[in-house]
Amino acid sequence: MQPILDIVDLKKYFPEVKAVDGVGFSLAPGTCFGLLGPNGAGKTTAVEVIEGVLAPTAGEILYKGAPRGATFKNEVGIQFQNTELPQYLTVGETLRTFRGLYDRRADLPWLVETCRLDEIIDRDNRRISCGQKQRLLLAMALANDPELLFLDEPTTGLDPQARRHLWDIVRDITARGTTIVLTTHYMEEAEILCDVIGIIDRGRIIAQGRPRDLVREHCGGASITLRGPIDDDLLGRLPCRHSRDNGRVEIQTDDPAECLRLLMERGVDLATVSVRPQNLEDLFLTLTGHELRA
Repeated sequence: MQPILDIVDLKKYFPEVKAVDGVGFSLAPGTCFGLLGPNGAGKTTAVEVIEGVLAPTAGEILYKGAPRGATFKNEVGIQFQNTELPQYLTVGETLRTFRGLYDRRADLPWLVETCRLDEIIDRDNRRISCGQKQRLLLAMALANDPELLFLDEPTTGLDPQARRHLWDIVRDITARGTTIVLTTHYMEEAEILCDVIGIIDRGRIIAQGRPRDLVREHCGGASITLRGPIDDDLLGRLPCRHSRDNGRVEIQTDDPAECLRLLMERGVDLATVSVRPQNLEDLFLTLTGHELRA
């Protein structure tokens, strides 16, 4: 199957920063691809170059096997990280306006139902919540019924309930066969929504694949969290990597049973200990040496 999007050695340099420094990936139609990284890693710049907002310094961007042509902007949808809504329009008027910009248009009732806008359809844009605004912005990005959808940190700043509502909508869109490129720094979001992820740091993709496969390959053990005092001598005896943060010790280990045995031998209070499988945030820490949200 021909990739819908093929990125080859993409670079975007500014006078003092190599914001994107050789990014490459290929997406099959219907894939939800997550580009993960901390602020400043280059993920938004990479996506803006692919979208055509910024010109690349070097590299190839192929859409359906060819350089982006006149049809590209009509066949993709974009939800930017920061967008101001038109003032003095209602939600419904905004949707009708944006649908009118395209020859190919999504069904208006479908947009309203999919993005959960029926209860606010007649409300002024200035009187909707942050979560409602994000759902409207998503509906605007879907106005042309795109084959390829870019979502740049769509849930940043939302409360947990609003974030989960948006996740449900994204899953519905993916189920229709739409290809999605999603940037995020929320690990749970990536694990729930993405078929494939690319972890980007300092402008380069340092790991790429299915989330579970990457965790299994690079850090398949467990994470042990200790709260309270623990001396460096004991930590040095444990088969692990560790870090300290505000009185908490985070241990990554491939042998959790042995770590717990040694902790018990030294009288560590197990009531202060929590154990969980390693996840994408542990993976990022393992690969880069610093936390994803740093």
